[in-house]
Amino acid sequence: MTRKPFLVSLAATLALSTACSGPKEGTATGGQEQIVIGLSMDTLKEERWQYDRDHFVKRAEELGAKVLVQSANNNATLQNSQAENLLTQGVDVLVVIPNNAKTAATIVESAHKSNVPVIAYDRLILDSDVDLYVTFDPKRVGELQAEYLVGEQPKGNYVLIGGAPTDNNALLVREGQMQVLKPFIDRGDIKVVADQWATDWQPVEALKIMENALTRNHNKVDAVLVSNDGTAGGAIQALSEQKLSGKVVVSGQDADLAACQRIVTGLQTMTVYKPIERLARKGAEVAILLAEKKALTEPTRPVANGKKDVPSLLLDPISVDKANLLETVVADGYQKLEEIFKDVPRDQWPSPPPKK
Repeated sequence: MTRKPFLVSLAATLALSTACSGPKEGTATGGQEQIVIGLSMDTLKEERWQYDRDHFVKRAEELGAKVLVQSANNNATLQNSQAENLLTQGVDVLVVIPNNAKTAATIVESAHKSNVPVIAYDRLILDSDVDLYVTFDPKRVGELQAEYLVGEQPKGNYVLIGGAPTDNNALLVREGQMQVLKPFIDRGDIKVVADQWATDWQPVEALKIMENALTRNHNKVDAVLVSNDGTAGGAIQALSEQKLSGKVVVSGQDADLAACQRIVTGLQTMTVYKPIERLARKGAEVAILLAEKKALTEPTRPVANGKKDVPSLLLDPISVDKANLLETVVADGYQKLEEIFKDVPRDQWPSPPPKK
């Protein structure tokens, strides 16, 4: 593939129209060579990342592009190697969901040596000259989680379970959580009795953290501020072993099927829904624009990554509980009503919402 020099500078001029969510059908080829996108993923073990991959590939193919996907199975070293392989295959743009926000900087450096632009997808790549960041606003995710829990439990003992400490998003989610919690903590209304991070967002890590917290505090826990649904599942397992599930408020993120099932049966209090199709389609569209050396058409916001202010598209997440699950997650087709309510007696099922 003939490589055109990478001359695009994504600064304040980058823009994206909310009404026009990307290039028109067929512009990815336009009589030229087919655009090839490299999609370097941290993992496909969690349900949400499979949604990301499928919607991203579908949208890119609708626009005439080809996507090469590789998943690193939560291994930063492997991801760096896979990214080099994608560059060797001649991709025009590299989209990276980093396992390690810092070590992924080497991916950006290698890509730029090959005149290939890099998009950080969902998670920011730190200390790098990454070209664009596309994500749901992670600080807002944390704010929504904490706002919901303090609304339900404004006083008492809180356990905080963060995500992977190597994932910058986990740090930003915690920042949002603490912006809400700090006044309650300062007043003495809320006491944080445990605050730990779950390696690689693993549910088994959250299970251990929660078991230890319950043991140290003699089961006196009122709320568990958990940063995603997978780790919420681990925390709820520990609560269930002590017959506390459904009695302690628990947050989550991603609207995974298992989490939605827990919400309707009362085991999990809420989740933060991020319409993945919207993010994935946007990611594919801007990847093609960068590959074609075209400007975006939607205003970006700067997000500091330790080296630069990265032009960023930050989408809005949605707080979801049992009350609005149908009009959000189900109405969007993200999860199916019959699967969410499979453990609920059929005569207690709600009527399906109208499709959007």
